[in-house]
Amino acid sequence: MSGANTSTLGTSVLDRVGNTPLVRLDRLTARLPGVVLLGKAEWANPGGSVKDRPASNIVLSAQREGKLTAGKHLLDATSGNTGIAYAMLGAAMGFPVTLCLPSNASPERKKILAAYGANIVLTDPADGSDGAIRKARELAAAEPDKYFYADQYSNNNNWQAHYKTTANEIWQQTEGRLTHFVAGLGTSGTFMGTTRRLRELNPKIQCISMQPDSPFNGLEGLKHMPTAIVPPIYDPKLADRLVEASTEEAYVMAKRIAREEGILMGISSAANVATALHIAEEEVAAGREAIIVTILCDSADKYLSERFWQE
Repeated sequence: MSGANTSTLGTSVLDRVGNTPLVRLDRLTARLPGVVLLGKAEWANPGGSVKDRPASNIVLSAQREGKLTAGKHLLDATSGNTGIAYAMLGAAMGFPVTLCLPSNASPERKKILAAYGANIVLTDPADGSDGAIRKARELAAAEPDKYFYADQYSNNNNWQAHYKTTANEIWQQTEGRLTHFVAGLGTSGTFMGTTRRLRELNPKIQCISMQPDSPFNGLEGLKHMPTAIVPPIYDPKLADRLVEASTEEAYVMAKRIAREEGILMGISSAANVATALHIAEEEVAAGREAIIVTILCDSADKYLSERFWQE
């Protein structure tokens, strides 16, 4: 290989973010004529979730702008997946990562973060993701020279990642034929960015947001907006509809998809699918055809310790 150009061989971690497949969930819609239900399989990202997209955009923008400089820690609050993406990028790109995380995050998530070498600050589980946000703000205020506080909930690079990538991929993969887009609200970046771009491409696409039906829920990563610290990037006026999903229905759907579609997906993904299926049923009842796309945020590998799989 002496003298050969090796820079074109293989891909970097960053190169592997995005361009995830769109999978058909045909057995779920077998009794719904005229409906196609599609899920964006975000576990195909190198960090295993949809959060690789905003995390990489936040990191690259911070480096370009001189905010994440040599020796600085990237600091943020996370319910798990964005933290995993940061930790992966920190390991690959050579910067330290400190994460504030509710202590009831799944054991699998904590082990993955530790494997990447992230510094983990655990917060009160009763305070959910809001407690992690408050802790991250406290750390950033106490040592501003040590940390670049990424603040995924306020950072426009979050939603812009989906505006630039997720939406355009969905448009191309459906040949512009989708009629509905469904996504849950956590930071809200996925819904905000994807919806803004899809609206430009076709204003007739129905964009439906979903949140948990109560402040105390098992939909890890999603926010019950009326009782949560509302992310500054969230615009409630953007959605055509806001619907609620229950933890119990998400658990049932996760098991159903595993056993009917042969796909192991995470709990928020299952909540997205359950919501999309309700929309599909409404469309059929109204005599309309539909191509519905939702986000499969991650796979089930971070949730297999949950008891509902055996119940």
